[in-house]
Amino acid sequence: MSARGVAIGVLTTCVVLVAGAFVADRVAASTAEKQVVAAIEENLDVVGTPTVELGGFPFLTQLLAGSIDDVTGTVDGVTLEGIDATDVTFDGHDVSTSEPYTVGTATISATLPTASIEQIVADRSDLEIAVAVDGGALTASGEVLGLRLAADLVPRVEDGTLLVSVENVQIAGLTVSIDDLPNAIGDRLTDIEIPVEGLPDGLVLSDATVVADGVRITADGTDVVLPTTAPPAG
Repeated sequence: MSARGVAIGVLTTCVVLVAGAFVADRVAASTAEKQVVAAIEENLDVVGTPTVELGGFPFLTQLLAGSIDDVTGTVDGVTLEGIDATDVTFDGHDVSTSEPYTVGTATISATLPTASIEQIVADRSDLEIAVAVDGGALTASGEVLGLRLAADLVPRVEDGTLLVSVENVQIAGLTVSIDDLPNAIGDRLTDIEIPVEGLPDGLVLSDATVVADGVRITADGTDVVLPTTAPPAG
């Protein structure tokens, strides 16, 4: 065989080996992604099928090293301790592949629809109030003592807790201060707490922003501990 033929043969062999290694790497990554999806479905009450993508290449070397560079994904909806949330996204870095399963840094965002907030505000205030988004503001409307009430709801995160302040209160068309309302009503409209529970240990609420269909919340943290029944890969 000529030198040219030998070179072509070696090159072909290298290409086949590299292609085979690439395919094996992608198969392993795909299998791990399916395991993560199964773990999410097992540990959370989700709506729809989660999508997961494991970043970084090659994947097999990450697996052998015991840590995956990046894990991102989305879930159409999830129920957190009885509260419905939608459009859930998550992003994790340095995810361990053995127990205890941890994430070096993680961020989760989700939207609390107006229907969920309305339910919570009604439960906390014992008032029949409709919640909506109007011009970028979260609003509440209803009746108090037979009089028409309208107000702005301003969400904020304080010490990891989601609170809603009631501002620009109008009763029967007149603007009033929360402090001027009877205590039985004013106390129920002051710093309404929206419970967001069921997050993995290490994740803490950090932000809340009004969006078109509700309130977008974000939780982030370091050294986040995942449920032991939910291995990210293996």
